[in-house]
Amino acid sequence: MDDDPTAATEAARDDDAPGRVHVILPVDVRSVSLAVIALLACVYTLHWASAVFIPLLLGVMLSYGLSPAVERLQRWHLPRAAGAAVLLLGLVAGLGSISYSLADDAGALADSLPDAAQKLREAVQSRRGAPESSIDKMQRAAAKLEEAAAEGVAKAPPAAKGVTRVQIERPRFNIRDYLWSSTLGLVGLIGQAMVVLFVSFFLMTAGDSFRRKMVKLAGPTFSKKKITIQMLDEITGQIHHYLMIQVFTSVLVGVATWLSMWWIGLQHAAVWGIVAAVLNLVPYLGSVATAGGLALVGFLQFGTLEMALLIGGVSLFINTLEGNLLTPWLTGRASRMNPVVIFVGVLAWGWLWGIWGLLLGPPLLMALKSVCDRVDDLKPIGELLGE
Repeated sequence: MDDDPTAATEAARDDDAPGRVHVILPVDVRSVSLAVIALLACVYTLHWASAVFIPLLLGVMLSYGLSPAVERLQRWHLPRAAGAAVLLLGLVAGLGSISYSLADDAGALADSLPDAAQKLREAVQSRRGAPESSIDKMQRAAAKLEEAAAEGVAKAPPAAKGVTRVQIERPRFNIRDYLWSSTLGLVGLIGQAMVVLFVSFFLMTAGDSFRRKMVKLAGPTFSKKKITIQMLDEITGQIHHYLMIQVFTSVLVGVATWLSMWWIGLQHAAVWGIVAAVLNLVPYLGSVATAGGLALVGFLQFGTLEMALLIGGVSLFINTLEGNLLTPWLTGRASRMNPVVIFVGVLAWGWLWGIWGLLLGPPLLMALKSVCDRVDDLKPIGELLGE
């Protein structure tokens, strides 16, 4: 007999001990801990290598949006490489011509924003009709103290013997350094744009070769290959459907904003139409930013808070109609996602990658949902992401 009677007796005594409760956890704590560590490692890697992942994902999204047009050109006996090059060159030329035609209006609009903010602050203070607030008094007192300190330094008595007076001077503004840093930033932006174009070009040229390779790597069984094909089809269809809807609704919001602002009489209405179309790609936050900017510029031009509220309200009304009526009607119920999850996901991706994370967040969440719906162990996450 290999059993130890003493150990068995102690175990039975422990089981019968009063006040001792045995809890059976439904999950493995070790597995959850490893999953949390892996998630944190992935988040750190995505943040650390953002300069690589952002252009790569932008190129993938652009290829998803342009692949149907490339396939149609291929059916018209145009090679895939030539069709992809024609589409990308046309896209770059169109964006360049629009930017060049609206450059003067955009520059004038950017120059007017600081004056608008100052004018709005003064109008709010005069509208209240109340004396200075505590913050304003403290700020005015701090300014007087700073002036007194500056006069004291200027009229300071000579230093004692053996003491060296130190005066800190601010560095002079060097226009060469400013232009050099701006040039480096512009060169980096152009380099990332070239990476996006090349990635999308190579993906569109490759066609479904990567798809076949992923199916081949999925496993030897037919069921695994079938699940992989279904997952890839769903990801491709949903992302393409999402991009087409976003482009259509963004153009519609931009045109509606342009026409409404032109009818009201707001200056640079075409520029604000393009701004509204671009910011419409960012869920929830884009419409708020557009309405705030329009209200600020409207107040600068018309000089009344009523006109500012009217312009901002019209912008919010357009985005509300698009977000609550048009987009849900165009988007199938099967591909809808939980609004709370989208909002939190957009905030998370924006914290991770900035403005690019705000744009890439929704399609990445859709791809994640498609993967989770096809993997048994991840189906609870897919159910959480769905509506």
